[in-house]
This record gives sequence, structure tokens and C-alpha cells, in this order.
Amino acid sequence: MAASVTTKRLGQYFTPDDVARTLVRWVVRRRDDQLLDPACGDGRFVAAHPNSVGVELAAELSELARCAAPSATVHAADFFSWALDTKERFDCAVGNPPFVRYQHFNGNTRQKALKLAARMGVELSGLSSSWAPFIIGAASLLKPGGRLAFVVPAEIGHAPYAAPLLEGLCAHFDDLRIVAVRDKLFPKLSEDVWLLFADGFGGRSDEIGLVRWQTAILSHCPPQPFHRVSLDDWRRHGRRLRKHLIAGSFLDRYTAWSRRPGIVRLGDVATVGIGYVTGANDFFHLRPSLARRFEIPASVLRPSIRKGDQLPPNDVRARHVRQWVEHDQPVLLLDLAGVAELPPPVARYLDTDPGHQARATYKCRNRDPWYVVPDVHVPDAFLTYMSGKDVLLVRNSARCVCTNSVHAVHVNGRISVSHLQQAWSHPLRVLSAELEGHPLGGGLLKLEPREASRVLVPTGKAAIGSSDIPIIEEITREARSWRHCEA
Repeated sequence: MAASVTTKRLGQYFTPDDVARTLVRWVVRRRDDQLLDPACGDGRFVAAHPNSVGVELAAELSELARCAAPSATVHAADFFSWALDTKERFDCAVGNPPFVRYQHFNGNTRQKALKLAARMGVELSGLSSSWAPFIIGAASLLKPGGRLAFVVPAEIGHAPYAAPLLEGLCAHFDDLRIVAVRDKLFPKLSEDVWLLFADGFGGRSDEIGLVRWQTAILSHCPPQPFHRVSLDDWRRHGRRLRKHLIAGSFLDRYTAWSRRPGIVRLGDVATVGIGYVTGANDFFHLRPSLARRFEIPASVLRPSIRKGDQLPPNDVRARHVRQWVEHDQPVLLLDLAGVAELPPPVARYLDTDPGHQARATYKCRNRDPWYVVPDVHVPDAFLTYMSGKDVLLVRNSARCVCTNSVHAVHVNGRISVSHLQQAWSHPLRVLSAELEGHPLGGGLLKLEPREASRVLVPTGKAAIGSSDIPIIEEITREARSWRHCEA
């Protein structure tokens, strides 16, 4: 079924029928088990079991669910409000909860969701996406011994807000298994999804069973883990389950290497931060022809890196800036910090219609003066924020500034940029970027500043034997395959 505007807004993408039936088989043990789907959509899960209750916010979908599952009870309601009031308890819960990022999951709905999670002792952050409280909220409605099976975003393996969810599930279930699926369950989506199974509500577990599948294996029973990750080990590796997709023995070796004198974290030798945020990029970045037309003084124009694909492979030099100017690219930032009195040409530019539109944007209207872009500085190097095959570290010889589309790197004196770039090509650093970063979708690797700071860089004569290099390179290929970057 094609997703309507409503379902896209609500973060709903419907589960293939065979996957829905498989998850129902995992949790239903008796015909009279009462099953809950907290976000039942068009009814695919509740239709697979005759004794089901579904909750669905979108009225058009709740009607579809009633038609698909006439024996089910379908409530047209907000799940969090309904769950806080209901006295019903269930033998099992199953589903594919909506995936709405925190920017759009807000207001009263968010407050109720976080309240429901807190009732289970799970403190979710304000950055949590909607699927996490759906799962912990469904768990709160289970009978002792109850079970869960859910489709979840693959970011359960790395997102900081997923960590308290996993902690909470281990605190309330005897058995927690996460099924990592390499092939896409939803081919039309760039994001990957995994599967979650929990059994024995009311118990407690000190480990997470991790299952690796190349493709979804539709079976009557939940799969057995290939690796049981203790909570202590998971916490020691940054509460990121995705790291454990590689062999546990190698992960131990990776940890040991991180402690060797010749190997540092990038954050030990450099500061990694985001670039500036203008609030109105098209207004504050001028083409040279526009700057000439308004006679904007060169003293308030700074050459800027606006996007990662603007970066050359190794070094941004003056000749690159000249090429951008010759091609009339919009790379000149209007930087008015420290300007006591606006030059008349600048004042005229600020008073144009685009200027009035810019000052009405959220960022601009919440700073004083609105036209001064904060946090503009010249880094020693740039680091790509979203990368294909590998992360680029590019020297800034031309002394450009940068937007938040790339990272700004400032070395702290313990190492030169040249030395850091030499170390950046080491296979261990390449693998470390894969393990410390996370997939974005579409084969891209994303490195947040805190993730980039954890990347291992062999800056000295680290004792990594030549026999280790082929193993490191093989693990790197394996890690890349999980983000669909075949290299």
C-alpha cells in the first residue's frame, strides 16, 4: 500500500504481511492469548491473530484495520493517552511503531509518552524518536511472563536515546534479543530496520542476545543469538550494540589497541566541532557577482565551505577559492561580527526583500543583531560529516570558514595537521570511523562530533603487526556492508 500524506506525517510505513505474521508467531503461544498492537495502522498484525486489540491515531487507518481484522478491537485513539488510562493487560504485544524523529514528536503527545516510559522506570531523553516510547509503553501493559516482538529502526544499535530503552527492557524481561538484518525489509526506505524480541515480562536479564541475518528468515520461533552481549560489555563499548556485529574477540583487541601509547583518539589531539549556522544560507552566502553589484567590501566577505562535496581530497588551497569565484559560486559568507558601523552597501543589501525574509527566520529573529552570524572561525582542517566510502580529513590552507555541513577541526598542538593527515590513512583509523560512526542511509556514514572525537588514530609507532592489517581490512569491509557501502 502506498503511504498517504497522513501516514508519512505520522511516520508510518506498513510491514510486509509475511514479516507481520512471523512476529505474531513469535509472541502468540495460545489461541486465547490477548495481543496488543499499539500502532496498528491498517491492521496487518491484528489480522494475524483472532484475539487482538489495536490502537491507531489516524481515523482512516483505524477503519482499514477494522475491515482487515473484524474480530479485533480497534481503538481510534492516541496510544499514549489510551495506555495511561486503560486497565487492560495483555499476554503479548507486537507491531511496527511509527518512526517520528524528535523534531516532530513534541508537545502534549511527547509529554504523555515520556510519562508512560517513566512509569516503567525508563527515562527517555527529549531527543528520543517516537518508536522507543511505543515499545516501552506496550511493555507496561503486559501480564507477567508476557512477550514483545517489534520492527525497530536499525539505529537501536547506535542511537544514544536507544540505550535507556535497552536498559529498561533488560530490567523487565528474562530474555531480550535484537535481530540485525542486513538486507532491507523496506526496500523503498533508505533507513534499515531490525527486529526486537523480548520474553518473560517481570524478570530481568544481564545480557542482550544479538542475532545477525543477511535477510529476514521467516520462522515460527524466535532466532537463537549468535552472540550474547553482557550489559557490562555493552556499556564498556559505549552502549552501542552495532559494534558487536563484529567478532567479539576482535572487539577486545580493538579496545586493547585504543590503550597503546602510539594510538590516540582524535579528540586527544584535536577539537572537532560543527561550523556556523546562518539561519538563511542563501542570503548570507553571496555569489561574487552579487557582491560586486551591491559593492560589498571584501573585508566582510569570507570564503566558505558550504557542503562536503565542495572539499578537494587533501587540502583547500587558494586556487580552489579562485575557481569558485571564477565560476560565480555562492561561497562568500557575509561576516559582520565586530563591525561597529555597517558600510552603506551592506545596509542596502540587508534592507532588500531577501534580507527581510532572512531576518524573519527562526535563527535570525532570535539573535541580536540578527545579521551577525555567530561562531565563525577558521579551522585547521575540515572533516566530512556524511561520507561515502571513507571520511575525509582536509587541510585548510586557504583559511576558509565552514557551515555545519562539515566539521571544523582545530589541532591542539600535540600534532601537526600534516602528521594527522598521514596517520589518517592507516587501516585502523578507517575501521575505527566505521565502528564509532553510524549509518545514515543510502550507504552513507555519519560522524557526529562526539563520534569523530572517539576515532582511533595511530600517530606513533603503534605495535600493530603486519599480520593484523588484512584482518582489520576484512572487518572494515564487513562493517561497510552493514551500511550498504560495498567496497
